[in-house]
Amino acid sequence: MKKVRIALAQINPVVGDIPGNTKKIISYMKRARKKHADIIAFPELAVTGYPPEDLLLKPHFIQDNIDAAHKIASASKGITAIVGFVDRNNGIYNAAGVMSGGRIVDVYHKKHLPNYGVFDEYRYFKAGRTYPVYDFGGVLLGVNVCEDIWMEKGPAMVQALSGAEIIININASPFHMGKTMFRESLIKARNFECGAAIVYVNMAGGQDELVFDGSSLVVDAEGRLAAKGKSFSEDLLVVDIDVPAAKKRSAASEKRALKACMRRGESVEMITIPQSPGRSKPPFRKRRLKRLSEQEEVYNALMLGTHDYVRKNGFSGVVIGMSGGVDSALVTTIAVDALGKGNVHGMFMPSMYTSKESYEDAFGHAENLGIEVLEIPIKNILKSYEKALSAPFEGTQPDITEENLQARIRGNLLMAMSNKFGRLVLTTGNKSEMSVGYATLYGDMAGGFAVIKDVPKMLVYDLCEWRNRKAGRDLIPERILRKEPTAELRPDQKDTDSLPPYHLLDPILKAYVEDDLSFDEMIKMGCEVECVQRVIRMIDRAEYKRRQAPPGVKITPRAFGKDRRYPITNRYRNY
Repeated sequence: MKKVRIALAQINPVVGDIPGNTKKIISYMKRARKKHADIIAFPELAVTGYPPEDLLLKPHFIQDNIDAAHKIASASKGITAIVGFVDRNNGIYNAAGVMSGGRIVDVYHKKHLPNYGVFDEYRYFKAGRTYPVYDFGGVLLGVNVCEDIWMEKGPAMVQALSGAEIIININASPFHMGKTMFRESLIKARNFECGAAIVYVNMAGGQDELVFDGSSLVVDAEGRLAAKGKSFSEDLLVVDIDVPAAKKRSAASEKRALKACMRRGESVEMITIPQSPGRSKPPFRKRRLKRLSEQEEVYNALMLGTHDYVRKNGFSGVVIGMSGGVDSALVTTIAVDALGKGNVHGMFMPSMYTSKESYEDAFGHAENLGIEVLEIPIKNILKSYEKALSAPFEGTQPDITEENLQARIRGNLLMAMSNKFGRLVLTTGNKSEMSVGYATLYGDMAGGFAVIKDVPKMLVYDLCEWRNRKAGRDLIPERILRKEPTAELRPDQKDTDSLPPYHLLDPILKAYVEDDLSFDEMIKMGCEVECVQRVIRMIDRAEYKRRQAPPGVKITPRAFGKDRRYPITNRYRNY
C-alpha cells in the first residue's frame, strides 16, 4: 500500500494578472511542501485566470503566460504541481502543465471544449489528442481538465483503462443553484465508471458575472467522499490517498483503452515523473464535511461576486439607492457583509409619493447595519424637469413618462456620487423585474453592478429571511418583508398594477427563461393562458433593456447575458 498526499489549491486568481497569479501559485506550492504534500493541483487556467476571453487573441498574452508557467515549474523542486495555463503549438490549448523537479515534464491538452451557456472555448482553443498516464513512483496518475471529467466514457475512463489509479481533474466550474450536489454525484459516477480515486480541484472567486465556489472534493477508490474544500473561499485542502500496490494492466483493458481513443487518431502515452511519493508523512487533522443550505450557498455567491467585482476593479466602495423596499434592503445587506459597513454608502431620495413607512424602514435598516444614509429629496428637481418639458408635453396627460423621470433623477444623483467619490453604484433590480422589463433605462438600471440581477423575487424574500435567522434578529426590518411591493412613482402604486403576483410570475419566468418550455407545456403546468401570453410578450419585448443592464452575479442555470442570448429584433412567437 502506498500513500500519496495531494494538496488541492482552490485559489482565486485575477484574470490577466499573470504576475500576481504566478506569485500566488508559488506561495501555495511552498505551503503544500510544508504539509509534506507529494502533489499539488491548481485550477484550470490558474495562470491567466478564467475566463480570459479575447485576451487569448493577443500573442504577447499567451507568451507571458507561457513564461510564467516555466517560472512556476522552476519552483517545483520537492513537489509535483499540476497547473492550468495556456499552451501553444500550432494553435493554443487549454492545458494542464505537469511540473516536477524544476521543469515542465509534460503538458496535457483539454480534449472536450465546452461551447454552451457561458462557455465559448471553441472560439479560442484546439482540442487535445493524447491521453497521458503518469508514473509517479509506481503510482499511476491520470490528469485532465474540467469538461473532460463530465464526459461519460471520456478521458478519465481511457486513462483508468490504461492503469491510472488516481485521476486529477482541474476546473474552473462556475456556481449556480444545485451545482455542488450535481458535481458530487457526477464525480461519484465517474469513480464508478473508472474504478479510480478522483481528485477534483475547483477555482474560487468572482469574475464579472461568474462566481467560482471552490467546493473541491476527493472521492476515494471505493466511491466515498473522502474530503471537501471550503465553499466560496480560497483553500488548501490536503488529503492522503491510499493506493494498493500497482496493478499490472491487463491486455484486455489496454486494448479497450486503445480502442476507445484510436478511432480519431488519438493516443495513450505513459510518462514518468522524476519525483516519487515521500515515505514518511506526519498526520494532519482531517476536516468535518459541511453542507450549506440553498439559501446560504446563494447568499455566499452573491457576497463573493460583489466583493470581487468591487475589489478587483479598484473601487473604493459602493453607493446604493435605499428605497425602504425589499430589493434594496437585500442588496445593501449583501454589500455590508461583503465589503464592510465603512465601504457602503446609502442614498434615500424621496419624492412626493414616498411614504413615511419607506423612510422609517430605509433608515431603520441602515441603523441596523451601521451605515450612513444621505437624504436628497427629488421633489423640486422633478418640478424643474416638468417645467422644462411643459412646452413639448402640452396637451398630453401625465403617464409613465413622468414616473420614469423620478427613477432617472435618482439614477443621475447616484452616478454623481459615484463620479465624485469613486464609488461603484450597485443597482437593486431582481430577475423577475429584469425579465419582464419592470425597470427604467437610465434610471434604476443605471449603475455598475447588478447584485441580484439573477435572483427571482420570491428568492429575494427567502434570502432576507435566511439572513435574519442567521443574525438572530430582524436585521432587515420585518415590515420590509411583509409590505406589498411598490415603486412609489404615483399615488397608491403597487407592482401588481403592472405585473402578475410574484408567486405566479416566477414559475412562468423559470419555465420560459431557464427551462425553455413551450407555451403548451407551461399551460399543462396549470398556468393561465392569458397570463402566460402576457408574460412571454413582456419578456421578449424587454430584451433591448436587458442588453443595456450592468453585469450581475449568475446564480441560476440560465442567467441573462452570456447564458441567454436572444435577438433584440425578434418576431418569433409560439403561442
